[in-house]
Amino acid sequence: MFSLMEYRYRLNETKKRMMDEGIDVLLVSNPSNMYYLSGYSAWSFYVHQLLVVTLDDPQPLWIGREMDASSVVKTTWLDEQQVIPYPDHYVQSETRHPMDFVTNILKEIGQGNRTIGVEMDAHYFTGLCYQRLQQGLTNGTFKNSTTLINWVRLIKSDQEIQVMRKAAKIAENAMKAAYDTVNVGVRECDVAAAISHAQIKGTAEFGGDYPSIVPMLPTGENTSCPHLTWTDRTYQEGDYLTVEIAGCYKRYHVPIARTVSLGVAPEHVKELAKVVIEGIHETLQMIRPGVAAEEVAATWNQSISKHGFEKNSRLGYSIGLSFPPDWGEHTVSLRQGDRTLLKPNMTFHLMPGIWYEDYGVEITESIRITDDGVELLTNVSREIFEKPPSPPLWVDGNCAIKRDVD
Repeated sequence: MFSLMEYRYRLNETKKRMMDEGIDVLLVSNPSNMYYLSGYSAWSFYVHQLLVVTLDDPQPLWIGREMDASSVVKTTWLDEQQVIPYPDHYVQSETRHPMDFVTNILKEIGQGNRTIGVEMDAHYFTGLCYQRLQQGLTNGTFKNSTTLINWVRLIKSDQEIQVMRKAAKIAENAMKAAYDTVNVGVRECDVAAAISHAQIKGTAEFGGDYPSIVPMLPTGENTSCPHLTWTDRTYQEGDYLTVEIAGCYKRYHVPIARTVSLGVAPEHVKELAKVVIEGIHETLQMIRPGVAAEEVAATWNQSISKHGFEKNSRLGYSIGLSFPPDWGEHTVSLRQGDRTLLKPNMTFHLMPGIWYEDYGVEITESIRITDDGVELLTNVSREIFEKPPSPPLWVDGNCAIKRDVD
């Protein structure tokens, strides 16, 4: 996927941060971080697997399920001897655990008594994983390194930016699929299916990947609940909904959200949308390298407060490559107290959604920090998409369109 030079650079930067944090051995369980360092992207993260990075070795070790070892050999830059499989009897066993196997390997290679970094808050690292590591490596010292590699990933390479631009094109196509499909008489699940089809189909030049989050499609009063997905309910005239999705290419995500109405949107929704759009414009105008993340949020809050609105959640977050269940990088948040300075080739989902008890509006942008401002990764109108309802083609199994008889 990426050049060998890029993978070696990523590994070197990871080792620098390990040394800064006093870590000799890093156990990588986050599949996003594993992919970043190795290029491994198979759907095997539902069982325990690790990438082991040591300060001494020029390549990481991959330790995982035996049936997945060939995938690593065939798809990554790691030499075959760096791939160490554990037998299948470790999988979902009540008497043995994959971390027992890992501890034995670490002791065999002389790394069992070192300072060991562990991704303590990663989605696929469990409490039992940590317990078994502690039991097996009694001479080791453990440190939390949940976001060590995440921070290395924060500034994207030019190769990564090119990949994200492709993901952005897929996001545009997926949003168009939502616009084209949603209508009176259409089921929510049919809109979700159209989005998913566009996300995976991609473009004529390149195909899409599965995104880390499914389409989120709350309707009407449920737009106050931004993370609802879909039902088999049929859309009615006067419905309005928010559509939050992402394009994904080679595991890199570009999210986008828009608000849609079947017919003229309610006035209170339109008014809130105007405030959000104005706030986005004013915020984008001030973003540039050297600005702190909290300053971006402050500009947004000042803009919407002029109209009597407020937003309690963060304004956005860093994005890039990811695996389910999240497309965020878990590093920078655009909110008060985050003093991280923006730098070129950082990428963010500017997420100025506002939700009240019985309605909400989502209009978002994915952006890249440039040398002097921002690049919008997608090109989709921010206005509420008011779709004139059209009659369904089929009603109760019968064609609703009557043709003239000669």
